Amino acid sequence: MMNNVKLGIIGIGAEGGLYAGFLAEGKVNNMVIGAICDIDPDKKAMCAEKYPDIPFYDNYIDMLDSNDVDAIVTCVPHYLHPEMGINALKRNIHALVEKPAGVYTKQVQELNEYAATKPELTFAIFFNQRTNPLYQKLKDLIDSGEIGEIRRTNWLITTWWRPQGYYDQSEWRATWGGEGGGVLVNQAPHQLDLLQWICGMPNKVYSNVKYGYQRKIAVEDEVTAMFDYENGATGVFITCTHDILGTDRFEILGDKGKIVVDDSKKITIKRLIKPEAEMSSSMSMQDVMKIFMGQGASEIYSEEVLEFESVWGAQHIAVLENFAANIVDGTPLIAPGSDGIHGVRLANAIHLSSFLGKQVEIPFDEDLYLAELNKKIEDEKVIHSI
Repeated sequence: MMNNVKLGIIGIGAEGGLYAGFLAEGKVNNMVIGAICDIDPDKKAMCAEKYPDIPFYDNYIDMLDSNDVDAIVTCVPHYLHPEMGINALKRNIHALVEKPAGVYTKQVQELNEYAATKPELTFAIFFNQRTNPLYQKLKDLIDSGEIGEIRRTNWLITTWWRPQGYYDQSEWRATWGGEGGGVLVNQAPHQLDLLQWICGMPNKVYSNVKYGYQRKIAVEDEVTAMFDYENGATGVFITCTHDILGTDRFEILGDKGKIVVDDSKKITIKRLIKPEAEMSSSMSMQDVMKIFMGQGASEIYSEEVLEFESVWGAQHIAVLENFAANIVDGTPLIAPGSDGIHGVRLANAIHLSSFLGKQVEIPFDEDLYLAELNKKIEDEKVIHSI
């Protein structure tokens, strides 16, 4: 039985550097650094000083073929995640793919299908918010029927403020060819995953998306999306990167109550004494007037408030430990790699609705989405060549 999984870190930027630090400090059970890979010569010099005993590669295929690693994590541009995941699995190396799993569903599906042929290997995605005790509790509340059948979801998540200088750091940032989108594929994939993980996938999407609205970029910096769910429920998802006083508020309305999450720190649960439909059909107008006048609240619902503290870095460590534990002893994965396609599908549907100017059904025409994405990439090339 393997005790210490040797992890190959592909890309030693912000995320890869974070993971390398955790591993070097011994903060992740059952895992050590096996090797580091980056194409930047400056990163090679940095690693030679900081991690002198760790093998360094400037080509990830060479690293995969080296026998220095048992598993990899892909801390690279989004388009490369599926390709690197497949190449690792082909060599019987476990794969932990960063979010998003890819840019478009067709490439992610290719990764999922290949991973399915290697069930003996561990294939996971880095959805660290799934390890957040708050969102785990929220999922338990919804799954257990605490507020009944969902009627509406509403997530306003605008805490992604990015100044122009952030986008100007490198040419690939905030481009269709380099990142494949803006806030939907870079900042908000965790929320898109949590939304469908907790509330289910909508079956229809209509969106109003602004491209380069408040920043000099080609991709989206403002999104308003409306969802229809199979049971008739509706949803709204709003996000942007230009609100310096951003809001994070997630509301889920059910037929037996409401749950509100504020700032990803506090859950307020309001449980109706009776289901809303029963109140509607049985209340006298005298009782209704009490409600309108703000009286008798305790006769209508009870309220519970749960506070959570989030220790910085703990969620990332939890994902790495869970990944290692699955390899070592088969501990179930918090975020199986195959789950990565759901958030990508939702982001693609929001984009496609905007591209076409109409409502899009899920599943949508994946070839059509890819064709529209390629148009954006080609238009971008033309503009840059002028």
